[in-house]
Amino acid sequence: MPQLNATGPDSPSDAVLAARLALSATATGGEAMSDVEFFAWLDERRPQHHQEVRRTSFAKLSGWQFDAETGDLAHRSGRFFSVRGLRVRTDFGPVAEWSQPIIRQPEIGILGLAVREINGVLHCLMQAKAEPGNVNGVQLSPTVQATKSNYTRVHGGSAVPYLECFREPWQRGHRVLADVLQSEQGSWFFCKRNRNMVVEVGPEVEAREDFCWLTLRQLHALLRYENLVNMDSRTVLSCLPDWQHGPGPSPALHSDVAIRNWITTQQSEREVATELVPLREIESEGWHVGEDRIAHERGLYFSIVPVDVSSGRREVASWSQPLLEPHGLGVVAMLVRVIDGVPHCLMHARVEPGYLDVIELGPTVQCTPENYAHLPASARPRFLDLVERARPERILFDTVLSEEGGRFLDAQSRYLIVAADDDGLDDIPADYQWMTLRQLGELLKYSHYVNVQARTLVVALRSVPELTPQLPDVRETVTVAAATDEGAARADRR
Repeated sequence: MPQLNATGPDSPSDAVLAARLALSATATGGEAMSDVEFFAWLDERRPQHHQEVRRTSFAKLSGWQFDAETGDLAHRSGRFFSVRGLRVRTDFGPVAEWSQPIIRQPEIGILGLAVREINGVLHCLMQAKAEPGNVNGVQLSPTVQATKSNYTRVHGGSAVPYLECFREPWQRGHRVLADVLQSEQGSWFFCKRNRNMVVEVGPEVEAREDFCWLTLRQLHALLRYENLVNMDSRTVLSCLPDWQHGPGPSPALHSDVAIRNWITTQQSEREVATELVPLREIESEGWHVGEDRIAHERGLYFSIVPVDVSSGRREVASWSQPLLEPHGLGVVAMLVRVIDGVPHCLMHARVEPGYLDVIELGPTVQCTPENYAHLPASARPRFLDLVERARPERILFDTVLSEEGGRFLDAQSRYLIVAADDDGLDDIPADYQWMTLRQLGELLKYSHYVNVQARTLVVALRSVPELTPQLPDVRETVTVAAATDEGAARADRR
């Protein structure tokens, strides 16, 4: 098998990698662990990761304090993250101006997924990991999920397993399949980014006690289970190269150039102005700092709450931190439609105050319906009614999944993929556009185009049989493509 380097004479053709990923996504069983064995393994790991999360008061929050001048909530080390105030003015959405608390975490963490071949099939190294904000304790995370403060051991705790696979991977003979900075929730984080990496390793990398090797087919199936595959796993999986479509353009309602033109137009014509301000300044603007929460006077949106955590399986045994607690279950939905025989997704150019750029592409619907109860009916998110009244046979994917448990408390959204009919789709606003899954895959090669909620649905879309092209004789494709690529590599070396 040729080296899967991103550049250089040993680079594989796209066909080799696509065929290998397709084989992993269609393999009937797990070469390392069967589906039944996985759930038995997970049941064994859950009690080993018991942790206790106790609500406390800000006055008792160890290591954290409100700044005497600004009122900002931050760690005494100056690392990890802080909670600050934000003022926003925009021409997007039903509210033109508001203030809110927001999490400021300027450091870039690593979300890394190690993959390797087992009996000729690519497997992903997944971790059973408990986060303090997880609704159910243990979820399935990527190989490495660590902030810079954690992996540089600011907390004085133990080292992050497998970190060496993602720091200078070339020096260790590993092969980078994906490496891109991606944003996170732009309504809750200010300019937050993580490095999403997929690195192919060799047989010397084995699964430790809290880790297991799973195929893409197994991971796609596990997406159907509530609160099992965590947000960090989903975003890294979305950055895998598109294995369902051949290289080059494929039929689409709009060309790739037209899509980029539309995105640039949205970035250029939307207006959003954000200003980080002392948290104390927004206390007179609807937000109040109490003994045990920072909350909005209407009881909407979210609160910031302090917690104490004890765990026997983390880098440190106990710690304290604030968590953002959303109010209400989110709805994140993608409308899909077959146009000229090709499935298309209805994407929304969303403005969120925490984005580095003006907009990112979000799913068709992304909201918490309760947050609109006090607004006029006309302010309800576009297409939400269409999603809510979708007939059961039109719903291709429907699972409640957790958002990131390291910063958010019990944050859940209902993720849906809905096969749209013609009803309600005659008048598409200018900030929506139909795109193919291949076009989304191309944009995911780059930073800050596809938001974190849409990235979850990209992974889900790749798992829906009705939207997946037929991939016959995948093993033969892998063998032929690899042999062709190896022959070309030898010719180049001569």
